[in-house]
Amino acid sequence: SQAQPPLSQQPPPSMAEKPQIQLFVKASEDGESVGHCPFCQRLFMVLLLKGVPFTLTTVDVKRALDVLKDFAPGAQLPVLLYNGEPKTDTVTIEDFLEDKLGPPTFPSLVPRYRESSLAGNDIFHKFSTFIKNPVPAQDEALQRSLLRALLKLDEYLSAPLEYELAHDPHLRASQRRFLDGDQLTLADCNLLPKLNIVQVVCQHYRRFGIPKDLRGVWRYLNGASETKEFKYTCPNSEEVVQAYRSVVRSPQ
Repeated sequence: SQAQPPLSQQPPPSMAEKPQIQLFVKASEDGESVGHCPFCQRLFMVLLLKGVPFTLTTVDVKRALDVLKDFAPGAQLPVLLYNGEPKTDTVTIEDFLEDKLGPPTFPSLVPRYRESSLAGNDIFHKFSTFIKNPVPAQDEALQRSLLRALLKLDEYLSAPLEYELAHDPHLRASQRRFLDGDQLTLADCNLLPKLNIVQVVCQHYRRFGIPKDLRGVWRYLNGASETKEFKYTCPNSEEVVQAYRSVVRSPQ
């Protein structure tokens, strides 16, 4: 192992080289902006929340997968280049960024409460089953199953968390903005892109949006849409509608 240079020769941490980060995400149909890809949006949000400089490259999957062939042949988007080193798989990349870009220089995005990471984790699967269902007679049962999953999320968002009760033991309804508190965490980066798809696609193809009486979910979505991390990373709704066109059964 190499001997460490004497401390006087080491640059102070603030002078340390910032990592070169490039995130490759799916491009929109016109190739101009970000496309429909909840995993791409998830990592885009993570990097914005970390506050680290990075380059975003949109990849037109119809034309230009050869952009990736030199360093990540055959990889699914998103792909991250970190100081020239390719990283693939969304969860692996997220863990890697959390490990590399941590306190004190960068905020930790790990939720305080394990339940925050689990909240809403069955919604997207139930949505996919409902929206892709080929048998009209099953629609109602599948829609009910999706609604139950949304209701469970609503209950989590509406119940005060431990830290809120420590502050006010008589609090009946949570006042927090996001899953884990008033700051966006990895849990939100995972769930928000999916919830956005559920709302846009169900509304368009099934004329059924997330029910307005799920106040916790709507407080959450409205709060999120005021943050630049969510607002700037959302694909155009038309992109999302387009992406589902081929898999949705046309209403009878």
